[in-house]
Amino acid sequence: MTYLNAIILGAVQGLAEFLPVSSSGHLVVLQHFMNLEDIPLLFDILLHIATLFVVFIIFRERIWRVIKALIHYAAGRREDDDRENIRLFLIILLATVFTGGLGLFLEKLGLEKNVKLVFSLFIVTGVILLISRMFKGEKDYRSSGVKQGIITGIAQGIGVLPGISRSGITISAALFSGMSREQAGEFSFLLSIPAILGALILQFKDAGSLFEDISIPVVAAGMISAFIVGLISLKILLKLIKKGNLFYFSFYLIPLGIAGLIFY
Repeated sequence: MTYLNAIILGAVQGLAEFLPVSSSGHLVVLQHFMNLEDIPLLFDILLHIATLFVVFIIFRERIWRVIKALIHYAAGRREDDDRENIRLFLIILLATVFTGGLGLFLEKLGLEKNVKLVFSLFIVTGVILLISRMFKGEKDYRSSGVKQGIITGIAQGIGVLPGISRSGITISAALFSGMSREQAGEFSFLLSIPAILGALILQFKDAGSLFEDISIPVVAAGMISAFIVGLISLKILLKLIKKGNLFYFSFYLIPLGIAGLIFY
């Protein structure tokens, strides 16, 4: 893999990780047409780690409030917003259990390099985004609970399939479960933190073989590219979520999926 290949793949990851168009699906298609199909899965996960840093930066205040609430709880103290943030932590924990169970099952099916499936699931994601326009909940974290955790956790588990947008399906699921647009967007990306870290741990055993195939500077170039583009695309997405305009991406995904199935 060249520096240019890594930078392009990183940019696609940074763009598609946050915009609801499926980063994994686009990486599969791009790697296929760039004749880079033998890239270790760990490389894709490291690109996800780069975009995870973007999540830490954008949502640093909320993450810190959750950490602080947990510290207060352990110390037997309470502040005004601690209950909300502990509740958020528990919902994420519950959702992660469902994500892990379903995600591990789907991963064993070995569908991550099936290009025709990717094009089919682009269409599915597009339809989901169109339907999501119908839902506009009002629940915040204080009034959310088990229902939101289970629905979004299952949705994120399905999101491991290449072609299904993780952000798109989890935001749509959160809206369907009654969350407000702003909370659904924030929750979707906070929910990605344990999922991405879990995937990294599972693939970490292959770290040595990755650097045998791809040099460390090339991997770093891809990660930097993913981080910079991801920072820009997440800020754009959060504005679109507030306006309820996620469905715009359907007009890209559905034609792309149909064209791919016809011409591939």
